[in-house]
Amino acid sequence: MTISGRAFDAVLSDLDGVIRFYDMAELEQLEREAGLAAGSTAEIAFAPETDLPLMRGEITKDQWIDAIARGLADRVSHARGRELASTLAEAKFRADEVVVGMLRRARAAGLPVLLVTNATPWLADDLALLGLTGPSGLVDDVISSADLGIVKPDRRIYETAAERAGVAPARCLFVDDRQENVDAAAALGMTGLLYREHADLRAVLEPALQV
Repeated sequence: MTISGRAFDAVLSDLDGVIRFYDMAELEQLEREAGLAAGSTAEIAFAPETDLPLMRGEITKDQWIDAIARGLADRVSHARGRELASTLAEAKFRADEVVVGMLRRARAAGLPVLLVTNATPWLADDLALLGLTGPSGLVDDVISSADLGIVKPDRRIYETAAERAGVAPARCLFVDDRQENVDAAAALGMTGLLYREHADLRAVLEPALQV
């Protein structure tokens, strides 16, 4: 259904880097103690060969931790590598309440809000901790790479999201902090927004909320 006067009829949003942010202070302290540069663990953890099997739901959290430890084996002991990897895997996180507030307003105005995320198999637990699901939650549906076995920027994840939102791809707003993911959405006719700060999202959503 098209809502007259609006440029889009559903909001598809990434999770990490838009809504959820991690506290890496504990991990960075451990890295310093191990003589590693800050970000060394994440560099291994999110390399495609380590990260993609997790995002496709093919490995468990413990298997991911082991893979990270193996990737650090030339710099630290296996035990220290597992400690670093476990600290990353269990890092505390928070939701950006400003973004959450804007998305809640969009949903209250009749726009379906869906998460479209390259996610871990334990995403549902994380979303519950963030308070983003359930009767009083933020989203109408969650499109998770770990459930589908495909990751952004594969066009099928966007097509699935539009179908489950109940609108044509050309009537979707897609919000992500990675250019390649936004480009893939735009190639399907979606309105793409590369997210960097609150003002980016506000500028796109406000006109739709005034209709």
